[in-house]
Amino acid sequence: MNLTQATVPFKGSSFNALLTIAILTFCITPVARLKAQPTQPNPAYNQAKPSNIITNSNLSMPPISVGAENTAAYWSIIRNQRVGIVANPTSKIGNVHLIDTLKSRGLNITGVFAPEHGFRGDAENGAHIHNDVDAKTGLKIISLYGKHVKPTAEDLKNMDVVIFDIQDVGTRFYTYLTTLHYVMQACADNNKPLIVLDRPNPNGFYVDGPLLQPQLKSMVGVHPIPIVHGMTLGELAKMINAEGWLKDSIQPKRKACKLTVIPCSHYTHNRSYQLPVPPSPNLPTQNAIYLYPTLCLLEGTNVSMGRGTDKPFECFGAPWLKQGTYSFVPRAIAGKSLTPPFLGDTCHGVLLSNFASEFIVSYKHLYIEWLVMLYQECPDKSKFFNSFFDKLAGTTMLKQQIIQGLKPSEIRDSWQADTEAFLKKRKPYLLYPFDPNLGLN
Repeated sequence: MNLTQATVPFKGSSFNALLTIAILTFCITPVARLKAQPTQPNPAYNQAKPSNIITNSNLSMPPISVGAENTAAYWSIIRNQRVGIVANPTSKIGNVHLIDTLKSRGLNITGVFAPEHGFRGDAENGAHIHNDVDAKTGLKIISLYGKHVKPTAEDLKNMDVVIFDIQDVGTRFYTYLTTLHYVMQACADNNKPLIVLDRPNPNGFYVDGPLLQPQLKSMVGVHPIPIVHGMTLGELAKMINAEGWLKDSIQPKRKACKLTVIPCSHYTHNRSYQLPVPPSPNLPTQNAIYLYPTLCLLEGTNVSMGRGTDKPFECFGAPWLKQGTYSFVPRAIAGKSLTPPFLGDTCHGVLLSNFASEFIVSYKHLYIEWLVMLYQECPDKSKFFNSFFDKLAGTTMLKQQIIQGLKPSEIRDSWQADTEAFLKKRKPYLLYPFDPNLGLN
């Protein structure tokens, strides 16, 4: 690990002391112990596996195949049908987009729905996406972000079946999950079958974080699940359907949608998966994806996590952090971030790329130590949190715990019972093996 680059800032500060403890823990522990090792699965895990699980060893397995590639499993459902597709740049079969593949086989695609960042993935986070026509295919593109998050009966009137195929990164606040929720609601309301073509969860090897409180539902969280849920979108679709989470105040008696999940092959939750296409403009690397569950919480603070740089979600910093081994100046980048925090200001902080690949994947927790450290270092603590933080956290407790000075271990213990209950609740919906003792192989 490059300690000079990644982890030795802020001499003489409380931030330095706390961060040094974390880094020393990492350095003193032998690397062989930190990296996930193949071990014998927990006997309780073997006894508790659901009957519908795909049982494959993590060792010497063939390459992972995503659900979209198994066209034989869903072609009979969609042939001779008018098909709508929820897609973005990650919706690929090999190097060819799903839509191009299906159109080449003569499928009648009558419309495309686009999530946050758009169908071609060139819109920055939070940008309003307008309905459009795709220049390459001539297909109508209907945005499902902004004011129009749920397909209407008018949107669906010329569709007999809907396909959902989008790569997720495994956090509650990543909005593709919310898009799936509203698509499921619309399909249930309009009696349209939904096919979810499943893809691996790159952060599917652990579960951590507080459960969402109902009063904090928003586009960055609609389900009572932890921040890091450890499930694929296909598994979550099954859970959303069966747990009755599609019901709301408008439709309190809404029934489940007609759901088919086409699973991945040769995937387990403990198996590493390198994303072939960035899932969104500001998650361009695998390290950013591993760091995202923790660093996204900084969006609710006055700390930058690197938007407007070439290292988004691989660093953090702020102008008020006067020392640090890494500095950056956020700038406007078309298609990524036009108005990043601290635009044009020099931010001092830490580059975390090596820390992600050499520690985070073995830690198997949100690294809330950073939140605690940064709050303690902030010179004006009244301005540290903004109104978005509670929505991202899904609870009002985390902010208060940090303000009260609780230790990271005490904060994590406060949601442990809820995490354990969630692990039990989700078990019938898992499609792939998971052993909490294995980490990431």
